[in-house]
Amino acid sequence: MTQKVEAVDVVIMAAGKGTRMKSKLPKVLHLLAGRPLLQHVMDTACGLGVRSMVLVTGHGAAEVETACGRQVSESTHFDLKFVRQEPQLGTGHAVQQAVPVLPEDGVTLILNGDVPLIEADTLRALLQECAGDKLALLTVDMPDPTGYGRIVRAGDVVQTIVEHKDATPAQREIREIYTGVMALPTARLKQWLARLRNDNSQAEFYLTDIVKFAVADGAPVVACKTADRVQVDGVNSPVQLAELERAYQLRLAKRFMEQGVRLADPARFDVRGELLCAQDVSIDVNCIFEGQVSLGEDVRIGANCVIANASIEAGAVIHPFTHIDGERLGVSVGEGALIGPFARLRPGARLGAEVHIGNFVEVKNSTLARGAKANHLAYLGDAIVGERVNFGAGSITANYDGANKHRTVIEADVHVGSNCVLVAPLTLGAGGTVGGGSTLTKDTPAGALSVARGKQVSIANWSRPQKSKS
Repeated sequence: MTQKVEAVDVVIMAAGKGTRMKSKLPKVLHLLAGRPLLQHVMDTACGLGVRSMVLVTGHGAAEVETACGRQVSESTHFDLKFVRQEPQLGTGHAVQQAVPVLPEDGVTLILNGDVPLIEADTLRALLQECAGDKLALLTVDMPDPTGYGRIVRAGDVVQTIVEHKDATPAQREIREIYTGVMALPTARLKQWLARLRNDNSQAEFYLTDIVKFAVADGAPVVACKTADRVQVDGVNSPVQLAELERAYQLRLAKRFMEQGVRLADPARFDVRGELLCAQDVSIDVNCIFEGQVSLGEDVRIGANCVIANASIEAGAVIHPFTHIDGERLGVSVGEGALIGPFARLRPGARLGAEVHIGNFVEVKNSTLARGAKANHLAYLGDAIVGERVNFGAGSITANYDGANKHRTVIEADVHVGSNCVLVAPLTLGAGGTVGGGSTLTKDTPAGALSVARGKQVSIANWSRPQKSKS
C-alpha cells in the first residue's frame, strides 16, 4: 500500500534582531559563502518540493522581505508569503503569526533563518518520521547544551522540551537538545498554538510547549536525532558566522578533492557561488570563486586569484594574483590560454585559444582571437582583436570620449608597438605595424607601417635651469 504524501508548507523564523552580531544589518542577511543565511535555508527548503513558504519577519522586516523577493525567481514552484512578528514575544508567538496563511490539509515544517547549513536529506528524514500524523523533532547531542531546550524523555518517549532558563539542575545535565526544527500536521499545530501561555521566566510564548500538549492529547511525539552538529548550528555572533563559514568551505573542499580536484590547501579555498570542475584541475592557495565559474580539464589556478562568473576552458593557466570578474556579461578564457600574473579580466572579455594576457593587463568587453597577445602593462576595452596580434607594453585603446564608448578593431597579424594610444573608433588593417609611441586617430591600411608622433628634436649644449642661491 502506498503511503499518502502530505503537502509540505514551510515556516521560516527570521524576525530576530541578532544583537550579538553588533550590526545594523538584520542577522539573517549576513553572508555565508556569498549568500545570506536566510537564502541558504530557503534554497534547501526549495529542494524538498514544498507547496508554500512563510517567512516570519520582524527586525528589519522591509529589508529582509525585499532581499528575499529578489532571490525568488519566477520559475520557483511555491507560494512565498510574509508575515510580521511585532513585537517579538517568543518562538510560539512567531509561528502564531503564520497561522492565518497555513492550509490545514498538510504538514508544517518549521525552520530557523539563522541555521544555514541544514541539509535536505536531514529534513526529508524528519518529514518521514512525521509521516503526516506525528510531531517530529530534530535533535542533537551537545557537549555543552547551555542555552538550549532539553529533550525530556521517559525511556524512548519524548515527554516535553524544557527551555534552559526554566530547567531544573537535573534537567540541565541532559545533553540531547532541540534544534529548533520540527515537522507536524498543520491542523494539530494550530490547535496547540492556541493553547500557549507565557507564564514562564521570560514571559514569552514558547513553541516548545506544544510538545506537552501533544503528549497530553495522546499524539505521538518522535525525535529524529542527527549526529551532524554543524547542520544545526545557528549564527548569533561574528565568531559563530566565521566558524560556520570555515566548516562549510572545508566540507566543500573535501567534496571537490574526492572528485579529483587538486587543492594545495583545503583550508585556504573559498567558493561563494557555484564552481564546476572537470578532470585534473589544480587550485593553489587563497583562491576565491564567486557567482558561476566553470573550469575545464587540466586548468591550473595560481595562488591568490579571485574568479567570478567565468568559463575557463581546458589547459588554460591562470597565474597568481589574477582578478577575473564577469559580472552579468561573463568572461570566457579559451583552451591553453595564459593569464597573469596580476591580470584583470572584466565583463565581456572573450579570449580565444592560446591567448596570452600578461602582468598588469586589463581587458574589458573585448574579443581576442586565437594566439593574440598583450603581455605587459596594457588596456584593451571595447575591442575586437584578430589572430596572432601582438599588443605592445604600455599601449591602450582609448574607447571613451567622455560621453560614449567606441569600438577598436585590430585585424589579424597586426603588431602594435609600445606606448601607443588607439583612439576609437578605429580599424587597424591586417598585417600592419604601429610604431612605438604613436597616437592613432585614423584607420590604417593592411600591411602598412603607421607612425604618428612628434618629430624628435635635440638641442646641442643645452643647460638645465639652476636653482636660485638666495
